[in-house]
Amino acid sequence: MSVLGSLTRRVGRHRWFGRVVRLVVPLDRAVGRLTRGRVVALGLAPSLVITTTGRKSGKPRSNPLLYVRDGDTYVVVSSNWGQLQQPAWALNLLARPSAQVDVAGRRIPVRAEVVTGDDRERLWQLLVTEWPAYEVYVERAGGREIRIFRLLPHPPS
Repeated sequence: MSVLGSLTRRVGRHRWFGRVVRLVVPLDRAVGRLTRGRVVALGLAPSLVITTTGRKSGKPRSNPLLYVRDGDTYVVVSSNWGQLQQPAWALNLLARPSAQVDVAGRRIPVRAEVVTGDDRERLWQLLVTEWPAYEVYVERAGGREIRIFRLLPHPPS
């Protein structure tokens, strides 16, 4: 892990970090789209761009997310930096689980499923190892369920 990546993981626990990063997200989305997921989150952590279908608008919505791999799947978490509300992308996945991810220059159709039970606990440990600030986000979320989604690659229908 780079020195910058290590520093980012430490400061990621602070509220100010989440506020600053949210200001950068529009730029990060644009860079992620242009590079098809090759450059996301300034390369500080494994990141992808997920494109969901807006549950109200029906329009494509793209968001950069940190992820961990679990076999052939991608695992993402609806932390929303510990805010009280669910992120829109997670609500979109609940309404329409088909999505696509851009990761490492590849566009991959995926189907999302919410992870529960023992599998959730196992994956939570992987996620916290990659981004320790997730533990702090749980405290900030005020009891809101922070969902974990498994994104399973599948052929487009």
